[in-house]
Amino acid sequence: MPVLPGAEPFRHEGGEVGVLLCHGFTGSPQSLRPWADYLAARGLTVSLPLLPGHGTRWQDMQVTGWQDWYAEVDRELRSLLERCSQVFVFGLSMGGALSLRLAAKHGHAVQGLVLVNPANKVHGLAAHALPVARHLVPTTKGLTSDIALAGAEEVGYDRVPLHAAHSVRRFFRLVDAELPQVTQPILLLHSPQDHVVPPADSARILSRVSSTDVEEILLEQSYHVATLDHDAERIFDESYSFIGRLAPSVGKKGSTSGG
Repeated sequence: MPVLPGAEPFRHEGGEVGVLLCHGFTGSPQSLRPWADYLAARGLTVSLPLLPGHGTRWQDMQVTGWQDWYAEVDRELRSLLERCSQVFVFGLSMGGALSLRLAAKHGHAVQGLVLVNPANKVHGLAAHALPVARHLVPTTKGLTSDIALAGAEEVGYDRVPLHAAHSVRRFFRLVDAELPQVTQPILLLHSPQDHVVPPADSARILSRVSSTDVEEILLEQSYHVATLDHDAERIFDESYSFIGRLAPSVGKKGSTSGG
């Protein structure tokens, strides 16, 4: 299946410091592309993969699960570690959960984490019905474009495949159990007005990780997809400052390749 316009993966060959960006459930690299471009323009090596089953049509996602999505970001992280001296992992929503698992599994190979509205749980009564409902109903209403900024839109699915939703629910439980293994510095930015992931998820994550170097920032002007919202530039600037504090060698230029 052809990839939706704007949902293509992105890579930039920059300097010795690398960043892996992980997009969210039913979303695509488009939600993080401005962030990736910002980092690439400042000389970092950047990888923004397209998760399997995403960025085409929801039917493709129906036959994938968390193991597929995690395998993709794990592969990209290993690739970055081969060519960079320091690597950071950034994530939005479910991408935050993927980032946390990478940190738990790879330890000090991951220099630090930047999490934007990270997801920790599938909420509501519907979550408990998923194990049965996924065999009866293929999809439910989509989650994309929760953005306060007028005219901004997220490229993603307008339907949520229930088999995939069941898988992400299991993945969140797995990651929650692994949070005490996370020791890296963390910058966590979250929106008080988020119609997809409640602030309770960020609080839960911060209460369970073992990291001692932790900063929390509230994104008062944005909804869930804050990387495309009013606070986007603040996210980009704060994340770059975070990298600069932990990896003072940032800033060498390279070449860009998209697609």
